[in-house]
Amino acid sequence: MIYVICKPNILVEEQKFIEALRRGTNEAYGRLLDEYQQKVFSTCISFVPNKEDAEDIAQDVFVEVFNSISKFKGNSKLSTWIYRISVNKSLEFIRKKNTKKRFGFMRSLFGNDIPIDRSSYFTEFKHPGIQLENKEKSEILFAAINKLPEAQRMVYTLHKIDNLSYKEISEITQKSISSIESLLFRAKKNLQKLLYDYYKKDNS
Repeated sequence: MIYVICKPNILVEEQKFIEALRRGTNEAYGRLLDEYQQKVFSTCISFVPNKEDAEDIAQDVFVEVFNSISKFKGNSKLSTWIYRISVNKSLEFIRKKNTKKRFGFMRSLFGNDIPIDRSSYFTEFKHPGIQLENKEKSEILFAAINKLPEAQRMVYTLHKIDNLSYKEISEITQKSISSIESLLFRAKKNLQKLLYDYYKKDNS
């Protein structure tokens, strides 16, 4: 009985919060930052393990939220919508980074630069939650994750790094749970092969 009473109250409270955001009140935006700043940053740095880059992406996420809140239809929870923006912005950053990397390689073919095959596409691996002694292993892992197809990378990161449930991932990605299970299975298989090939090459 308590659950039946409280659930509508939660929905009403969230709707009031969304309306305040649409009106652009300073109080609402302050609350938004208080409640979601760390969550958004954590999601961004799970995809892009560089503190400065993740902070920049998080800022882009909030700009997008501010600009698009009037278009939010409420078909999902506000938190799910913000998660979705965070994931999309992170993947967009990775795509741009990879494009720049390929462009740099092509330019080196026609210039004096020597192409360097780095294990990571990041300018510098600087995840604040990873100890120095684990840095090399973590950099190799994140580089391998980056080589996964985008859908696999997204599901694997949200589940294994961001610790979200299948249900939460389903809401964010708008994919069925069976699809998520399949993508996660393929991601694990591909990572095993990528890491095996890396260590085999490294030890040969």
